[in-house]
Amino acid sequence: MSNAIGKPISRVDGRRKVTGAARYTAEIELPNLAHCAVVGAAVPSGRILAIDEKRVHDAEGVLAVLTHDNLTKIASQPPLLPSLAGGPAPGETFFPMQDDTVHYAGQPVAMVVADSHERAQYAASLLDITYERADSITTIEEGRATAYEAETLFGGLMPARNERGDVETALAQAPVRVDVDHHYAANHHNTLEPSATTAVWDGERLTLYDSTMGVRATQLTVAQLLGIPIAHIRVITEFVGGGFGGKAMTWPHVTLAAMAARHVRRPVRLSLTRPQTYTSHGHREEQEQRLSIGATKDGLLTAVRHEKLSVTSPFDDWAEPATGVTSQLYRCENYLGLHRMIRGNVMTPTFMRAPGESLGVSTLEVAMDRLAYATGVDPVELRLRNRASVDEHGNPWSSDGLEECLRTGARLFGWDRRDPEPRSRREGDWLIGSGMAVAAYPMAFMMPPQQARVRVYADGSAVMQCGTQEFGTGATTAMAQVAADGLGMDMNDVTFEAGDSDLPNASASVGSMGASMVSAAVHNAAIELRRQLVAMAVADTGSPLHGADASAVVVEDGRMSLGDGSAGAGETYAEMMRRNRLSMKDALGDWTPPPMDAPHGMMTFGAQFAEVAVDPDIGLVRVRRMVGVFAPGRVLNPKLARSQLMGGMLWGMSQALLEGNQMDPRSGRWGASNLGEYLVPVNADAPDVTVEFVDVTDEVAGPLGVKGVGEIGQVAMAGALMNAVFHATGRRLEALPMAAELVMDPPGTSA
Repeated sequence: MSNAIGKPISRVDGRRKVTGAARYTAEIELPNLAHCAVVGAAVPSGRILAIDEKRVHDAEGVLAVLTHDNLTKIASQPPLLPSLAGGPAPGETFFPMQDDTVHYAGQPVAMVVADSHERAQYAASLLDITYERADSITTIEEGRATAYEAETLFGGLMPARNERGDVETALAQAPVRVDVDHHYAANHHNTLEPSATTAVWDGERLTLYDSTMGVRATQLTVAQLLGIPIAHIRVITEFVGGGFGGKAMTWPHVTLAAMAARHVRRPVRLSLTRPQTYTSHGHREEQEQRLSIGATKDGLLTAVRHEKLSVTSPFDDWAEPATGVTSQLYRCENYLGLHRMIRGNVMTPTFMRAPGESLGVSTLEVAMDRLAYATGVDPVELRLRNRASVDEHGNPWSSDGLEECLRTGARLFGWDRRDPEPRSRREGDWLIGSGMAVAAYPMAFMMPPQQARVRVYADGSAVMQCGTQEFGTGATTAMAQVAADGLGMDMNDVTFEAGDSDLPNASASVGSMGASMVSAAVHNAAIELRRQLVAMAVADTGSPLHGADASAVVVEDGRMSLGDGSAGAGETYAEMMRRNRLSMKDALGDWTPPPMDAPHGMMTFGAQFAEVAVDPDIGLVRVRRMVGVFAPGRVLNPKLARSQLMGGMLWGMSQALLEGNQMDPRSGRWGASNLGEYLVPVNADAPDVTVEFVDVTDEVAGPLGVKGVGEIGQVAMAGALMNAVFHATGRRLEALPMAAELVMDPPGTSA
């Protein structure tokens, strides 16, 4: 199949997954495998006074009990840098079980290794730990008085404050002003597959089977923590059951598994339980966002101030960057964005799908909806009037498409039939409302060169290799399409291999950049090998193409020829290789992402619309339909891209209506720690979802113009739904999730 890019090809790994042949990390079978159970701290702050291990050692099958008293000390702690920087990626700068101090509830304080998973878990429950509890801060309300303005975000990669003009004066002088003050509950990743790591030592060499979004990030981090050469660690990831940002960083349990395996001198598997996933790999922090807009009477922005307050850990300045899109989505001369933090007794928060901007842009888009009502300007028209054609530095967008997204989305949704008057449409007991929001997500390349290797064999097959991983996005399918087109071969003859740190370098697939980075390296590798093979043919006296102009040679279904590729003199790769007694030929391709200071604004745009039905007596919100139109550059596989975007939109719905965790300040522990208490949508909650694309050409994002779709589907979906609920009920809700007690009409409200 030629011209594979752009075709809705089904997943090449689909059969293995639906038949159970696909192996996830916790399913890897190894001889003499032991199992490790982690014991988490029962208090949020304090120190360990005593650990009574007697009953544990008496339990059947126990091989070792590890605590801060006998666990090997780490060689050094890498600085907190996200995996998207291309280096070591510790989830937090604190590594547990090095002393007796407790910083947060659930912090690993002991490990029990046994000869089966069940025995390890049972024995761990017998461990008796005595604590001295200290005062703790676990919520915004508890720590509000201690809040401070941060200088940078996650390891210094981004400034925490960004400003231009004179915001306060412009707000004071604005003819129209709106203010938004929202509280957002903490969110947790809840991947279908809880994180797991299996560690195997062979002398001084370590193999890790890890559920990760970045095999290279795991390799680099564990190497630095253990103080061993990178070349002595191999990381293998066959399949990952969801990542969503929670598996982008390398959390302590990965290295703890390696330490346990070295201690008992046999392979060890450490699988987190579902409750442990709430305290073992970060979360989207509890936060408050305040946003003020000043505007003219016809809705043109004159000032925007956007502030975020969130709870971070005792040791890291970490906050999702919530103000980046706000600073440049709309034209505005006066702007201030800043992040304030509270040091609390929680683990370091982390990336979660559409990090920062899912709530940051939602806050902005609720404010824009308020402005639309305050000025009498239609919400879609208001966005069109204010949209920016350049970024905050005056650079043109590498590609745009926002106006087309807005107009197409409004047409598909039937926006022109909407009566803007709140509470104007009723169907029986249901109030019907509709809302919209603009979606935008930055492309922030901070990566080293990306690499891929391709081989063509004398039997006419090809293998493309890259050290990326498949965590449910369909990467192996899309990259096989890219490889096939680059080589000029039928996709059925091309295999894409990934999930192994021994393969050519690729950074972690985060920030919607995986498809762009990997496809660029794969494309360049394929083009280079095709160039070499064509050059061999035209230089080969035995080839029908001998002496031809190499630039005139086309390749179709693995056959090199002149003309249209279906007629005329030519031969296949395989024929030429066999004649030259070559079993295979390979090439390495690489791609260096554009620098951060490239003279272009890098953003993906979209528009989202939603219709809801609200029962105001019981506070029930049913989402009837959602429409999303996006401009993500070149779409490698529309079936996979639609799946990603639909998943993001549904997650935005979940974020708006269901997902949220509360901290109990008395115990310093999360109120929900399983899927029976932490609410996520099921199929019955899913509305009709329409996803459409706007074609844009991007010559900056990479050789194929791919911008990515992983985050943009979720961005501002919550904002569109908040606006829709207002349109239905006439009341502005100021918290997420929009729980029933917030949605229902107050007593005495007229029907």
